[in-house]
Amino acid sequence: MYYEIHPAKILQTPAPSDPYFRQAWEFCHDWALGQTTFVLHTSGSTGQPKPITLTRAQMQASARMTGKALGLQEGDAALVCLNVSYIAGTMMLVRGMEIGLKMYIVPPSSQPFEALSEEINVDFAAFVPLQIQTMLETQPSRLDSLKVILVGGAAISGALLTKIKAVHASVFSTYGMTETVSHVALQRLNGANEADKSYQLLTGIEAEVDERNCLRVRGDVTNGEWVQTNDVVVFTGERQFQILGRADNIINSGGVKIQLEKVERAFERVWNRAERYFAWWKPDERLGQRLILLLEISEVVDVEALNKALISLLSPYEIPKELIRVEKFRETPTGKVDKRATFASTQSL
Repeated sequence: MYYEIHPAKILQTPAPSDPYFRQAWEFCHDWALGQTTFVLHTSGSTGQPKPITLTRAQMQASARMTGKALGLQEGDAALVCLNVSYIAGTMMLVRGMEIGLKMYIVPPSSQPFEALSEEINVDFAAFVPLQIQTMLETQPSRLDSLKVILVGGAAISGALLTKIKAVHASVFSTYGMTETVSHVALQRLNGANEADKSYQLLTGIEAEVDERNCLRVRGDVTNGEWVQTNDVVVFTGERQFQILGRADNIINSGGVKIQLEKVERAFERVWNRAERYFAWWKPDERLGQRLILLLEISEVVDVEALNKALISLLSPYEIPKELIRVEKFRETPTGKVDKRATFASTQSL
């Protein structure tokens, strides 16, 4: 089941009865009527969800940046399969309204193309990694039929990245957040520039780092105000940067500071399987913070073999002290892994 929105006809289109489709229709209808402010909520993946008020001018600036960077044109068709209650889905609607894209709205699911017949051609779509991974396994030809694909909302594993490189459409990883009105930088994942691991700032975005080497950005999308992040980055060029990890993902275990993303990257190299995982910590009387790894898997894992493989990549302090198997990770409404809720669920067993 899907719902079509044509920007030029939205004011003449009656509201659909389906609650989810009606939500998308109401936003586009309000946009067409010239509404100037909108209240959205952060996803809650890195903290408590909170409401943020964005202006029409901010959202228009973001849509223009994306349209220019991706070469989107009036009349192109877009698949909107991210939750329209949050910034990623909302901005797909804004791009459609501002650029003049025909939009096919489908409820969020791991296989969004199941709602569309093969005869419907789509040029542009945005996915979370779980969606593109599922489609690569079941409907790779539908991905190849697109022109441009955005992937964001969660980390992309090495195994998934290898599969993405074979996709014919241009695939970009996004960097941004609700406070920056969706993405402010893109990284090409396939094609001629796939070897470049850096994010490229979009036109009109300024960026610098603070004393922690954490990125902050500003532009029309932020009303000209600096937005501070907790992402530790290194600039590889005047407008290119790589993400090393989050400042709030550094734990102190027995007096040793450990970057959780470094542990995850090492585990990815020795695991190389599809199961999701993340490094975390639990209180420890002796160490203060005890390094652990949570793995979304039901089968037994050979922890000793894993630790032997990790020794060549990590210091002894960076080897997880415990591996916790979780049958199903908790997720936010936008499909991101809710690390705090997942860990909390293991403690309540």
